[in-house]
Amino acid sequence: MTDGFLHKVKEFIDSNSLLKDGAQVIVGLSGGADSTALLMALLRLGYHPHAVHCNFHLRGTESDRDQKFVTELCNRLGVELSVCSYDTRLYAAEHGISIEMAARDLRYADFSRIMQECDASAVCIAHHRDDSVETVLLNLIRGTGIKGLTGIKPRNGYIIRPLLCVSRQEIEDWLKGIGQPYITDSTNMEACYTRNRIRLKLLPLMRDINPDADNAIATTAANLTQAYSVYTDYIENASKLIVKASAQEMTIIIPELKKSVSPKSVLFETLSPLGFNSSQIESIAGSLDAQPGLLFRSATHQLLKDRDCFRILPIDKPDSGPISTDISKSTSVTLPDGRIISITHAPAGTPIQADPSVATMDAALLTCGQITVRRWQEGDWFIPFGMKGRKLVSDYLTDIKTSQAERRGQLVVTHNDDIIWVVGRRSDNRYRVTSRTLNQIILKLE
Repeated sequence: MTDGFLHKVKEFIDSNSLLKDGAQVIVGLSGGADSTALLMALLRLGYHPHAVHCNFHLRGTESDRDQKFVTELCNRLGVELSVCSYDTRLYAAEHGISIEMAARDLRYADFSRIMQECDASAVCIAHHRDDSVETVLLNLIRGTGIKGLTGIKPRNGYIIRPLLCVSRQEIEDWLKGIGQPYITDSTNMEACYTRNRIRLKLLPLMRDINPDADNAIATTAANLTQAYSVYTDYIENASKLIVKASAQEMTIIIPELKKSVSPKSVLFETLSPLGFNSSQIESIAGSLDAQPGLLFRSATHQLLKDRDCFRILPIDKPDSGPISTDISKSTSVTLPDGRIISITHAPAGTPIQADPSVATMDAALLTCGQITVRRWQEGDWFIPFGMKGRKLVSDYLTDIKTSQAERRGQLVVTHNDDIIWVVGRRSDNRYRVTSRTLNQIILKLE
């Protein structure tokens, strides 16, 4: 049982290219069965984990019990442990967000910070197959497209999930087999949360109909992942014939659009990044044979129905070219489309946000005291956060499957001749915060 479990996890890691052998990694460790199994498995597979335990102080003595357990576990295993402690309720109140969102923001900010300090290659989270199944059902109940039915992904940037190939039962059986205890969060058994209601009430009913329901849903999600890949590839290829873009405007050629398998899908993927909502896109799709002159507006763009095409132009004033600003003190940059990049200074140890709309850098590395915001250009390259090799911005945008509209408008922030941030997406690894950082500069897209 033990060897089979480890073999399954290692095969999943390798087949999804999640980690290199012997990699240094961060492990989110709550002390529950899932994260305890993740830590033990990574150790036995030859990786080098640094555990991070987040004490949100939400469950009274249970929170203290959890911290004591993980501390003793890491001491016994010889694993380095960082404990992060928060006043989560205060943070939520100050930021006007839910407790759950506050806890997520806090832990991922510290995961990112500690990952940089330890020069680790990834943050490992203990989501397993059952979590992915619950996510599919949750999205289905709320209403979703194909993407929402594909479940949890093995990788999301620097966050990886090595246990998605195993079920909760397999995890508990493996821990029992190796004699490793774990703790149980009492809130997991409370049916007041939607996800818990799916776990405790809906899934048992589905298993009455099909004892293998979990595996059936997971298999369906995997099939839909492949279908979504085919869908995105089709949209990308179709758009090459249908959508033409210049520096001034974008044109959707209606005769070519009509030839596509799903004109509405092409319109959705092209127009939604420009702020057009589902209702507008429905109306635009219904106007293919309408008389010229129809006009639709989003917050930033307008779409005009011409005789054989849709013409899309920015509402804002034309791009005024690169914008440079002094960063010796807190300031902001107003972009042509009305968005703002705020620039603030913070001392070392300030939590680093995992939000891609925020980039945190070592202030000492921005030696010229000035940054420039501009559109990306062919030949631009950077070193994506968490990586060591160069990557062309064009290749990066292709890899993350940006639409043609998004690619055309993509901004970058430069320092001297270096691209330090692909705005709203990923910062450059050379400028990351480390244990030697004394001051941070934080760029935030608002």
